[in-house]
This record gives sequence, structure tokens and C-alpha cells, in this order.
Amino acid sequence: MNLMISSACNRVTGTHFGGFLLLFTSDFTKISMDFNPSFGYNNLDVRSGKERAGGQGLSTNRRFDFEYMKLFQKDKSFYKKVLILALPIALQSLIAVGVNMLDTIMVGKIGSVGNVYDAVTKGVLGKTPAELASEQSLSAVSLSNTFIGIYHIFCMGLGMGASVLVSRYWGMKLKGDDEGGRATTALKQTVCLMLRLTLILAALFAITTFLMPETIMKMYAKKQVDISTVSAEEVEKTIAENFNNREIIRRGADYLRYSVITYFFLGASLTVTIVLRSVGQALFPLFVSIGALIVNLLANYTFIFGNFGAPRMETKGAALGTLIARIFEAVLIVGYLFVKDQRIRFRVRDLFMKTKSLLREYIRISIPVLISDGILALGNNSVAMVIGKLGSEFTSANAITAVTQQMSTVGIQGVCQAGAIVTGQTLGTGDKEKTMKQGWMFFGLGLALGLVAALIILIIQYPVVNSYDVAGTTKDIAFQLMSAISIILIFQATNSIMTKGVLRGGGDTKMLMLMDNIFLWAIALPLGIIAGFVLHLNAFWIYICLKSDQIVKAVWCYFRLKSEKWIKKISTGTHEPAK
Repeated sequence: MNLMISSACNRVTGTHFGGFLLLFTSDFTKISMDFNPSFGYNNLDVRSGKERAGGQGLSTNRRFDFEYMKLFQKDKSFYKKVLILALPIALQSLIAVGVNMLDTIMVGKIGSVGNVYDAVTKGVLGKTPAELASEQSLSAVSLSNTFIGIYHIFCMGLGMGASVLVSRYWGMKLKGDDEGGRATTALKQTVCLMLRLTLILAALFAITTFLMPETIMKMYAKKQVDISTVSAEEVEKTIAENFNNREIIRRGADYLRYSVITYFFLGASLTVTIVLRSVGQALFPLFVSIGALIVNLLANYTFIFGNFGAPRMETKGAALGTLIARIFEAVLIVGYLFVKDQRIRFRVRDLFMKTKSLLREYIRISIPVLISDGILALGNNSVAMVIGKLGSEFTSANAITAVTQQMSTVGIQGVCQAGAIVTGQTLGTGDKEKTMKQGWMFFGLGLALGLVAALIILIIQYPVVNSYDVAGTTKDIAFQLMSAISIILIFQATNSIMTKGVLRGGGDTKMLMLMDNIFLWAIALPLGIIAGFVLHLNAFWIYICLKSDQIVKAVWCYFRLKSEKWIKKISTGTHEPAK
């Protein structure tokens, strides 16, 4: 399998990488050139077929169009701006992944045997009690966080939806186009609406989690098997498996109960962080996240294993440690917005400001982002449910690989948000041509970062998987998933930077809402279900099918970018449209 992935990577690197890039441009012109592996081009001849036949040179417009289509250009100011924005965001994302990794690694080392069914000690499930308990805790925390992840994505939708407006208004202010304080007022109104919606969303998730944690867990865990339906030889093993599934549900419900209050602090810190980044303030949230990581590490060590005289709480301790870290993070970040920030100048009293004048524009631009990410979250939740129904081994393996995938894509996440900010600010200054040029360079960055992320996965898969105290079958599945992820990431990086960055920053939120979910619900989920439950394929192909929307979306992004239809006008809530 690894040889196959390496071969696939080789086919899209080196001299063949140029051909891969040109595949996306073959529909608008014929290109002949001598390719240099260092992305240099000699004897460049760009002409349509008719121009070649007639021996005519290119028109000025034709040459200009091709300049737009170049994915890699010498524009130091652009790459410097992206780096300044993306690096703190990427580092903060890495720290956030580190917080999740702390939970999974620490609960994966629990190894408690006090409540493991006796049949396991007889080898019925082929695992030691310590291995089984670790897998139960790992699966429980993973599945619990899948539900919490829905809320996280909703908050990302709220924050990124607001970011589209904030970036555009901030660009207007930078240009000096803020007559009568229109952009300044619209900035505050956007943040106000975002915080109000975040509070409402947090309350809904908190109430749901408090009232039915077991029901939530049962949506993900494997169903109980009626022992009357199995043969006599399988009865003991079925009883053990049923107990194992009940134990996952119990531990997951404990984790969710301790996470009820976390929603409020997580939502506030996440959305405010995105808004601060949109006006060029990314360093402070980064420093706060570093502190939160340290707090989470100490709290997990204390409460998961019962150190420093604290009770041993296991999965409940992991949830408590995360809650403490989220409180620390929210107090500092939200406090900074209310007290110290001098760009947005949003204060506590502004929470009660009138927002009616901006409400229509906010709904038009920001709400589709929320709906898109929300439905997408439900779709990803359905993917997790499919994985959960495939068994605890597949679930545990997916939990192991998920953290690694997140770590390898932090740079991509940084460029995603940088893409939305840069695009919004550039359009705010009224420069459409520059926006298109930057859009193609972001597309090139997506391809390059996808290849880097895939390479990272292939390099670190063995030490990462072997660091977990789980059974051999779980590790085998994890290795298959790692191989599949390395392929998908190339396409995922490209489309993420476009859909979550450039196209969204251009205000194309309605179309993105439509296409994101068509690709997921009409292609990826049906294929994944067929692969897992009808064809019973191995883990590699099940994952490829479940993520097939990433491949289709990458191709669609190219054509959408080229059409220029994604650049939308945004107003400040008055009758005068913004640029």
C-alpha cells in the first residue's frame, strides 16, 4: 500500500508536477514550454490554436489572462502578507490540535481494568483488559468530540461569516472609504450579531448535551446485538462485544456531561479570535492558545490519572481539563476585545447596540456560511456515524489518524483564513484585477501545501500509530487510513483554501453553501455507505469513498475561480453599496 502511495506522489511531483498543474489550464489555451523543475519556464509560447496557425502574436488581453492563470508568481509582497497572517493562525491551529491530541493520547494510556467484562480475560475478544479499556476511552472521547465538533464547525461558520464582512469593511477603512463612519459602525454591528448568535447556539448545544448525553453517544456507537440471533459458539463473544459498546457509551456520556459549560467559552473565544485575525491581530490569540495548551496539559495530568492528590477521573478528567483550558482562553481573548483592542473598538456596551440596518446584509453574506458549515458539520457527523457503526476498532483507528491529519493540515488552515482575509481586504480597496491574480496564487499554494501535507502523513504514520497502546488489528486499520488520507489531502488542501478562503472572502457564500453540501450528501456519503456496508471493502477504500467529495470539489473550484462570478458586492447596511 505504501509503495502505491509513494508511486502516486511521485507521479505528481518533479517534472510531472508541471503537467498536473497545466491540466487545470488546458481548457483556455494551448501552452508549450520547456519546463524547469524549479518552476521556471523557458521559451514560453502561449497561443491559441488559431494564433499558432496564423503566426500571429498574442493580444494584450490574452497575455494578461495568462498572467492571471499562473499559479506561482514572483510577488514577494503577496507571499509576505499571507505568511504574516497564516503563520500565527497555523501555529494556533497546531496548538488546538495539540489540546485534542493530549486528550486522545492520555485517555489512550488509561489501561484501567476495573470494569472490563471477565470474558475478555479469557481472550474472547483477543485483547488484554488494558488494551480494551484504553480503546474504550479513546473511542468514547473521539465520538463525544465528534458531537462537540458539530458545534465547533457551527462557530467556525459564524466566525468566518462575520470575517467576510469584517475584512471587507476593514479594507474600506484602510483605503479611507469610511464616509460618516459607515464601515466603522458596520464592523461593530457585525461583531455584535456574531456574539449574539454564538450565545444562542451555545445554549442550544448545552441544553441538548445536558438532557441526553447517552442518546447522543448511541447515535455513534455500534448497536447492541441480540444474542438470540447468533450461534452458540458466538454467544460469549457477542456478550463481550455488547458490554464493550455499552462501556464506550457510558464513558462518552460522562465526557459530555462535563463538557456542557465548555460550549459557551469555546464559542466565544473561537469567534472573537477569527474576527481579530480579520483586522490583522493574530499574535495575541496565538499567545493565549500557548497558555491554554499548558493549562490543559497540567489539568489533564491531574484529573485523568488522579495526580497531585486529585481523584482519578479518566474520561471525565479529560473533559474537565479541556473546560479549564477553554475558560482560561475565553477570559483573555474576549477580555482583550472588550478592553484593549483599538481597531474594531468593540466594548461591552456595544453588545446592546442596534443592528437592524446591517441585519439584511449580515443574513445575505454571513448566514449562508453558517448554514453551509452547519449542514456540512451534520454531513461529517453522518460520516462519523458510518465509521462508528463499522466497529470500535475502526473508530479507534480513525481517532488516531484524525489528530495526525489535523496536525499535517495546520498550515492549510492558516492559508484558508489568510485567503479570506486578503481577498476581503483587497476587494474592500476596490482592486478586482489584483484579487483575481491573488486567487490563482492561492490555488497554487493549495496544491503545494497538499503535497507537503501528504508527505508528512507518509513520514510520521509509523511512529504515531505505534505510540498508541491498542490492539494490532486497530493499528492495521490506522495504517490503511493514513495511506488514504495522504491522497485525499492533496485535493482537500486545494479546495479548502478556495472554498473557505478565496471564494468565501469574495462573498460567494450562497453558491458555496449549495455546492459544499451537494458534493457531500450526493456523492461522498452514498459512496461511503456502499463501500462499507454493501461491498465491505477494506478501510482504505471506505475512507477514499467517504472523502470523495474533496476530489470533486477541487475540480469545481478551478472552474468557479476562473469564471470570476464569485466576486460579489457587499454593502455597509445603507443604500450605498460597498466595493
